[in-house]
Amino acid sequence: MKAVLMTKAGDVNVLQLTEIPTPQITTPTEILVELKAAGVNPIDTKIRSRGTFYPESSSTILGCDGAGVVVAIGKKVTRFNCGDEVYFCAGGLGKPNTGNYAQYAVIEEDYVAMKSKSLSFAQAASAPLALITAWESLYDRVQLNSENTILIHGGAGGVGHVAIQLAKLKGAKIVTTVSNSDKERLVRKLGADYPILYNQQNFISAIMDLTHGKGVDVGFDTVGGKTFFDTCQAVKVYGDVVTILEPNCNIESLKIARNRNLRISLELMLTPALMNLSESLKHQREILEQCALWFDEGKLTIHLEQTFPLAEVSKAHQIIEKGSVIGKISLIIP
Repeated sequence: MKAVLMTKAGDVNVLQLTEIPTPQITTPTEILVELKAAGVNPIDTKIRSRGTFYPESSSTILGCDGAGVVVAIGKKVTRFNCGDEVYFCAGGLGKPNTGNYAQYAVIEEDYVAMKSKSLSFAQAASAPLALITAWESLYDRVQLNSENTILIHGGAGGVGHVAIQLAKLKGAKIVTTVSNSDKERLVRKLGADYPILYNQQNFISAIMDLTHGKGVDVGFDTVGGKTFFDTCQAVKVYGDVVTILEPNCNIESLKIARNRNLRISLELMLTPALMNLSESLKHQREILEQCALWFDEGKLTIHLEQTFPLAEVSKAHQIIEKGSVIGKISLIIP
C-alpha cells in the first residue's frame, strides 16, 4: 500500500510517500479499514518535529484521525460488517503498525464509530480528535450548562469551532476570541454570542465589561502560553479554566488563579491511547457516535478549510505550523 513514512524527527522533508506492506488483522476483534481520508492535526506536526512517543520505532506513520470503509473483520468482531463507513481517532503516535497517512489501517473495533451519513470522508476524517477534545473539556471536565457563560479562545480553529457548537447545544452563552472579521463571521454563524477581535480589543477588559466585573464561568484555552494566564483574570472567582496546552507554570504565574480560587483542568485526549485505557477509549468512541447523530440531525458541522492529496502532506503540515488555520485540514487518500 501507499503510505507516508516518517523515518526520523525533523522538518517536512522527513515525510516520504512510499510503498509498504498492507497491515493485517492480528487479533479477532480488529477491523481492516480502507482509508479514504486522514485528518491533519497540530499533534502530527509536533511529533514530526520532536519525535514520536515510541522512540524505539525506527519509522512511523502519522495521523490520529481517519475515515474509510471496512474491508475485513476479525472472527469476533460484532459491531461492523464489510462495507460499513467509519471514522475514528486511533494510532498515529509512533506505535508500530498504526497511523492513518496510508491507504489501510487496522484498528480495534471498540475504538471505531460509524461515520455520519451527512459528512464526506474528508469531513469525517478531520473531526474525531477535535470533537473528543472539545467534548472532554466542556462536558467531562466542567459539565457546562445553560446557566454558564464560557470564553472559548481561538473560536475559528479546529477545536474552537467545534467547542462553540457543543457549548451552544448546552445553551451556554459563548464569548470567543478571533483574529479577523472573516473568522468573526464564521463563529457567529456557528453560534457564538460575543466574538472579540483580540487584535483590536483586550479580551479581559471586554469580558469584565460584558459580565459587569464578575468574569465568565468557564475559560477554555486552546492557545496556551500567556493566553492561559490572562484567561485566569477573565474567569470569575471559583470558576473553571480548562486548557489543552501544558502551562509553563511557576508559583508567581499561578498567583492570580490561586487568589481567585479557580479550578484548573488539563485536557489531553491522547491519554487513553498512550496509557492503553480501554474503557476511556470506548468512551471516546461513544462521543463520536453521539456526534455522528448530531451531524445527521444538523446540530453539528465541521468546517473543512482545505484538503490535500496524500502525496502533498508536507503542504498541510506547513500550513498548520504557520498558525491561524480556520477549521480543519484533511488528506485525500487514493
